[in-house]
Amino acid sequence: MDFIKQYLGTLLVLLIVILVIFMIIKIILKDKRNGKNSCGCDCRGCANSSICHSKKKN
Repeated sequence: MDFIKQYLGTLLVLLIVILVIFMIIKIILKDKRNGKNSCGCDCRGCANSSICHSKKKN
């Protein structure tokens, strides 16, 4: 019990950081499933557009 009291602030910050990382990964995966690009730029002039947006299988 003393361990939890001693490191309560550190544990709360760790929990918040883990939650933020989880939410970022969740948003990235959701955007990828919906076909959105992750880099935020236009794909017309991008050299990697064929890698980034490969054709979807039906």
